[in-house]
Amino acid sequence: MFYCRTEELRKLNKRYDDGNFECIVIYGRRRVGKTAIINEFCKGKPVIFFSALLEGTAKDNLKTLSRAIYAYKEPDATDAPEYSSFDSALDEITRLVRKERMVFVIDEYPYLAKSYPSISSRLQHLIDHMWTDSKLYLILCGSSMSFMENQVLGYQSPLYGRRTGQFKIEPLTYKDTAVFNSNLNNVTNAFIYGVTGGIPHYINKLNVREDFKNALIENLFDSSAYLFEEPSNLLKQELREPAVYNSVITAIAEGASHMNEICTKSGIESGPCSKYLSVLINLGILKKETPMTEKPGKKTIYSIADPFFRFWYRFVPNNMTPIVSGRMEKIYDKAVLANLNDYMGLIFEKMCRDFLLYYADELGFQLVDIGQWWGTDSIEKKQVQIDLVGSTDNRNEYLIGSCKFRNEAIGIDELELLKKYAAVFGKGKIYHYYIFSKGGFTEGLKAAADRGEVKLITLDDMYELV
Repeated sequence: MFYCRTEELRKLNKRYDDGNFECIVIYGRRRVGKTAIINEFCKGKPVIFFSALLEGTAKDNLKTLSRAIYAYKEPDATDAPEYSSFDSALDEITRLVRKERMVFVIDEYPYLAKSYPSISSRLQHLIDHMWTDSKLYLILCGSSMSFMENQVLGYQSPLYGRRTGQFKIEPLTYKDTAVFNSNLNNVTNAFIYGVTGGIPHYINKLNVREDFKNALIENLFDSSAYLFEEPSNLLKQELREPAVYNSVITAIAEGASHMNEICTKSGIESGPCSKYLSVLINLGILKKETPMTEKPGKKTIYSIADPFFRFWYRFVPNNMTPIVSGRMEKIYDKAVLANLNDYMGLIFEKMCRDFLLYYADELGFQLVDIGQWWGTDSIEKKQVQIDLVGSTDNRNEYLIGSCKFRNEAIGIDELELLKKYAAVFGKGKIYHYYIFSKGGFTEGLKAAADRGEVKLITLDDMYELV
């Protein structure tokens, strides 16, 4: 079943219907659903679909491309002749597109470029001299975001300026994730989002039908399960030194957030460690954060950006023995359930940011950017962290927010704390206070909301109002 991505499909189809030459670049992290979008778009259209091989040589990929072309020409054929070169194979595509509108997909383009480095220059020549005036609909798709951004979209690439459109496919939002399990309650759907991070492939593999606990035990906390092996497999596919990268991620999962802490915990010198961090950031596994309104510097921290990696590294390594021995069900309540709300804290903050960005035009002010802020209370000499700080087009006006994924109702003391933190933040003169809560609010805080002092939003509101 294909869910969501309706806007991407609409734009792809509009370009197809226009009948002009297109060079569309589609990229995003692994498992995010790029190929699924392309397959849905290609339904009912003449298409040559070529998926490059991860470990394939130039000859291997030429053979695969030859088969894709021949499958287009002779759909019922069981065997395919091999073209003598990529040039001859691409020339065949040039001849075929003269007859009809045609889609030519190169999936995992970085693999092809690795095995046949001159492919980008060859495509550039064809686009400039043969394809621009044709009805070819070319799609270049890749999972290596750094490669696609630098070697395909970057100004130093032979293909620079040839693309007619680009789509960076992001993970689904919390609301779109819930579409996969519309029969479940909002809390369970929030947990599903917290585990999968909106990656369609992971949502399907987790396969929550009714019981979230059973789905985790059967499809993740099991040494034979696909999701159990996924982080290791992903690192092996993408990286030459998966064990080293694993040590970096582990260090961060165990609480290291600054460069020196990560180096110490992982046992890696600062120079190489900086490179490893950059690679993991490019893969979308890690992120580098700086407090809102401030420039990168000493306050910059590293954290796990990918929710699935965050969940896996939080719960799997510490429970490896019971997982391998098949005893995870017996300790689940104590080892996982008791810590789920705490784990969901950062996930819930992301959900709240997304909620506010959806409603940026309905807030009563123009929200420009939103993130976290942390700093030192100079009076009380302690660290202060604000879950949500939103900047507006008016530098004197800020959104200050709190996100609480707890079972209990949040009281008036949380608003007072927000006001105190806003004073420590110290920028601007007008503050709009927002409090998000899974467990609802006390009557006292509701009364403050009625007076216009704060905006209160429940988890149910976040699903129902979007």
